[in-house]
Amino acid sequence: MPEITGKSWLMVATLGLVWGATFMVMEIALEGITPFWLASARIGFATLLMMAFWGFRGFKLFAQPIEKKDVTRLIAIGALSSAVPFMLLSWGQQYVTSGFAGVSMAAVALGVLPLAHFMVPGERLSPRKVAGFVIGFVGVVVLIGGQAFESTGESLEFYGRAACLGAASCYALSSVQMRLLPTVDSIGLNAVTLMIGAVIVISAAWAVEGAPPETDRNTLYVLLFLGLVPTAGASLLRVLVIRSAGPVFMSLVNYQVPVWSVLLGALILSEPLPPSLLTALSLILCGVGLSQYGALKRLFGRG
Repeated sequence: MPEITGKSWLMVATLGLVWGATFMVMEIALEGITPFWLASARIGFATLLMMAFWGFRGFKLFAQPIEKKDVTRLIAIGALSSAVPFMLLSWGQQYVTSGFAGVSMAAVALGVLPLAHFMVPGERLSPRKVAGFVIGFVGVVVLIGGQAFESTGESLEFYGRAACLGAASCYALSSVQMRLLPTVDSIGLNAVTLMIGAVIVISAAWAVEGAPPETDRNTLYVLLFLGLVPTAGASLLRVLVIRSAGPVFMSLVNYQVPVWSVLLGALILSEPLPPSLLTALSLILCGVGLSQYGALKRLFGRG
């Protein structure tokens, strides 16, 4: 039975802030390194830390022998949960602001709804979930259409927006694939999928951008932060929240990340706040809230 305490609220608030600030930190990192090598450094440092922690726990992974399809699914999760979205976000943030990137991540919870309906037994779409999805989808249309957000590029602005939303789609797909795995150790799953993702991203960086570029000390510190704090460290904290307070409580992070990304981008990077972005943010959060209303009502009713 999940137990929600003051410590639970502190952990979920910390996750919201850390993940919300990640997009701002990536924007800063892009000033000193190319996008694919940014993604490579981030996932590389995170993999080293997670592998060490996994080894400390005895390299536990699956509780029972697995089938070939589970190995294939594990590789797909590694690509979709870190490799591809890290590259898409790093590339896309050259042309859109950190606030836009953060708001686009709010679409992850919406994307899971139709995917789970068709792919996960027992995860059916109810009228309320459909209504939440439609409202949130309208928010996504507002987000990517017209002049939804003033960005740092012009001709490639649309593709930057599409890349960020593509990253959100990857996260949604990987979430559904994780639900289809047999019983697995959460720490081991994080470590293995990061390792798979690191192989993919580093290979892509060499192929597309050549040898790693020289970086100054400040950029290196930023890359270390991205790898160790929002990628590896926050993954460990996420596991603690889910194990102690439950996955529904963990879903509260979905509401915090886009808000923090917009606020920090505006306050620290002086990014603009056009009405269309704020409208999109409101619609997406309303859609997510409506789709998760039943679970959240049970959560707070129990608390």
